[in-house]
Amino acid sequence: MLNISKDNNVLITPGKYKSITSVARRPHYRILNKVIIGFLIFCVCCLFLPWTQNISGSGSVTTLKPDQRPQTVHNAIAGRIEKWFVKEGDYVNKGDTILFISEIKEDYLDPNLVGNTKQQVDAKKMAAESYSDKVNSLDVQAQSLNTERQLKLQQAQNKIRQAQLKIKSDSMDLVAVRTQLRIAKTQFDRSTALNKEGLKPMTDVEQKRLKLQESEAYIITQENKLLSSRNELINAKVEINRITAEYTEKISKSRSDKFTALSTQYDTEAQVNKLENQYTNYRLRNGLYYITAPQSGYINRALLAGIGETIKEGTSVVSIMPSKYDIAVETYVDPIDLPLVHRGAKVRVWFDGWPRIVFSGWPGLSYGTYGGKVVAIENFISPNGKYRILVSPDGEDRHWPKELSIGAGAQSIALLETVSVWYEIWRNLNGFPPNYYNSGEKEAKGKEKK
Repeated sequence: MLNISKDNNVLITPGKYKSITSVARRPHYRILNKVIIGFLIFCVCCLFLPWTQNISGSGSVTTLKPDQRPQTVHNAIAGRIEKWFVKEGDYVNKGDTILFISEIKEDYLDPNLVGNTKQQVDAKKMAAESYSDKVNSLDVQAQSLNTERQLKLQQAQNKIRQAQLKIKSDSMDLVAVRTQLRIAKTQFDRSTALNKEGLKPMTDVEQKRLKLQESEAYIITQENKLLSSRNELINAKVEINRITAEYTEKISKSRSDKFTALSTQYDTEAQVNKLENQYTNYRLRNGLYYITAPQSGYINRALLAGIGETIKEGTSVVSIMPSKYDIAVETYVDPIDLPLVHRGAKVRVWFDGWPRIVFSGWPGLSYGTYGGKVVAIENFISPNGKYRILVSPDGEDRHWPKELSIGAGAQSIALLETVSVWYEIWRNLNGFPPNYYNSGEKEAKGKEKK
């Protein structure tokens, strides 16, 4: 009844009725009320309990270093399978032979290819040495021509000096002869004058005339001799020019031959280097017929089978798992949680196949989880739409199981700030992100407090 009528406005008192009073006084209702009130008080107390914010992720077990992860072995050259030296599950050391292949390319089918190439290298080296000797001989020849030219020039210069001295001597003789001619003419004139006066006989005049004629004839001879000496000087100078031109031509030809020999020598040395490169390649190629293990480990799987099968370059032959490796976990987080993760952050990890009881908000109460630290964060999104994070074991926590195998599944939670339960509920209801955990700031605050 709503008791809205003016006429029937009567209040009902429960205490007047015995049935209501008897029902209200039953003991189990009192206990139920106490239980409800106690539960509500417990829930309110739980709201003030500490709760560790976290970021969850899933991934798998891997190795910390790239060279410790499973790898495939490839052949460097094309060939035909001839013999297997291992089987699946075998342990191999670094350098052990896995497979032997034979040559299939026609350029390398000669069994004496390496020896023949070595002989070609030796022959070219001898040719280069012979050209080097030829260059040395041409150098010696050029030096000899220079020495000979210098001697010839000195000889020609001596001839010039002799011609100059001879010209000087002939010039002095010509001057003397002219003096004698002048004296003979003076004597002849004097004898003629004395003869006219009757003081000298005619014979004396004739002697003076003869002597005058001899002096005139001798002066012509002396002039011819002087001209001849001058011609000899000119010839000596011409000889110097001839010697210079002749030996310049010879030396130039010798140098030209030398440069030709040097060019051939350099070309031969280039051919020697090319042949040595080919020889080294052929020798190394012979070693590539044996495919060896790059590191110690176990043969997981043979990717080829049979004998006589032809394979190309870079074909995967077997898969090897290294025997020694540092375990790690690669886990993936959502893009919205990536800014909250940093290197060195603490992470709790549990593995498939190991029993565990996980309380994400109370990591101290969890069982079967192992400690880890973030060592690498990938800044490029993965094909699954998440970011990859690499976690290594935490040295301050217990050791990870030794029985872990590469590729096993793993789950992880990254620990963030510790807050109250009511705050975490309020944050999730409002869709707020977790508090950013910065270990550097926390450590600085702790030092300031100290």
